[in-house]
Amino acid sequence: MKKIECISVFDMLKIGVGPSSSHTLGPWRASQRWVEELKDDKLLDEIKNIKIHLYGSLSLTGKGHATDIAAILGLCGHDPVTMDITHIDVEIDRVKNEGRLNLDDSRFIDFDFKDDVVFEKDFKEFHPNGITYIAHLKNGERVETTFYSIGGGFVVKEDRENARQKQEELKSFPFQINSALELIEHCKNEQKIISEIVLENEKSLRNELEIHSGLEKIWEVMLESMYIGCHTEGTLPGGLNVNRRAARMNKNLLEHKFETYNTPQEWLETIRTKEVKFRQILQWVSCFAISVNEVNASLGRVVTAPTNGSSGTLPAVMMYYMVIENHNATFEDLKQFMLVAGEIGSLFKKGATISAAMGGCQAEIGVSSAMAAGALTELMGGTPEQVLMASEIAMEHHLGMTCDPIAGLVQIPCIERNAMGAIKAINAAEIAMESDATKAKVPLDKIIATMWDTAQDMTSKYKETSEGGLAIKVNMSDC
Repeated sequence: MKKIECISVFDMLKIGVGPSSSHTLGPWRASQRWVEELKDDKLLDEIKNIKIHLYGSLSLTGKGHATDIAAILGLCGHDPVTMDITHIDVEIDRVKNEGRLNLDDSRFIDFDFKDDVVFEKDFKEFHPNGITYIAHLKNGERVETTFYSIGGGFVVKEDRENARQKQEELKSFPFQINSALELIEHCKNEQKIISEIVLENEKSLRNELEIHSGLEKIWEVMLESMYIGCHTEGTLPGGLNVNRRAARMNKNLLEHKFETYNTPQEWLETIRTKEVKFRQILQWVSCFAISVNEVNASLGRVVTAPTNGSSGTLPAVMMYYMVIENHNATFEDLKQFMLVAGEIGSLFKKGATISAAMGGCQAEIGVSSAMAAGALTELMGGTPEQVLMASEIAMEHHLGMTCDPIAGLVQIPCIERNAMGAIKAINAAEIAMESDATKAKVPLDKIIATMWDTAQDMTSKYKETSEGGLAIKVNMSDC
């Protein structure tokens, strides 16, 4: 039986570095946590050398996801939220060339980039994404710790210490939510919409100013990633020679108004002045989603929503609302959107998974589409029941989607899938808005349970291992 967790919107929407939340951000965070444990145990200064062992999915697609790079950056004391990402190559080149790393940015130890990161193909029983750190001490002893990257940047140990901590925090929530049914009951009893219920829970963890500024920073990163993606040409790294498309799409859609702006916000306002028909709506939404995931694929800074591989879906739908659906929309609308989206994502994490290594791409793009569909529905005036119906519709039409990235890179088919997930989210919201959601045949809780059943039935070759589907049908030589 799954433990009840207290999951904040800031757990579901996290600022990080691409290309993967489970394979890049997670290992980065695991390294940071291990360093903190070593400091607590007063062992950091006693370390002679370190080896990193990557297991299962982290090993099979680790190079394509820059898992080794992320783990090393974490050991060197860098943070994915604040690090200047233009310095990533500089830091890694130094490790490679000098044969040592700057542990916690405090002292240098010997480290061989090729030999001290070990790619183990075996899967650990607890979770497909295992990472083990082994440190040899100056006195000849060794210490060993294993973490698991369970999706969305979440990192746990096998004893799930942090899950127990979250369970304790849950007691402080005024509205305890473990299912969509419980969420609806709170809305009915309190006569509140979903975002209001979620906000009350968030206020038990931090004050309103912290909530506002935190969500504002998340939106700034989302908007910036769209802006960067829409103004960067060239080829994505990794060897597949994938051409960036968002910049060309943006330029074609803006026509003579291209480059009449200097900031992301001015770009947003410029798009608002454009007349759009159905085809242009499809093009803009696709452009927004693709732009984020092109940034993600190039080790850029994005927001996990709920993962890096699905980081383009939510901002694309948010931007759609801002520049197409409602020209009078402000950040207050976006804050409402994120609160709803975060809660829906937490329901999937509690009842199923948001890890492609556990559930295939339905756990990433499917969940992101469900989050966006529900959030958009509330902004358009939908009832709590219609919000959950929209989320259910979006997931229903992602059930069974496999994760089969070519060459282990978060590029093909991942980038385009974000565009498709965003379009499906908007469509699901429109269907729900025209429906009597009190008579929905498939409750959201049932679709979450079905997704989990589907995940368990899915063979491992379709769970982010690059051992099935497009990953074996399409070779590097084809690209």
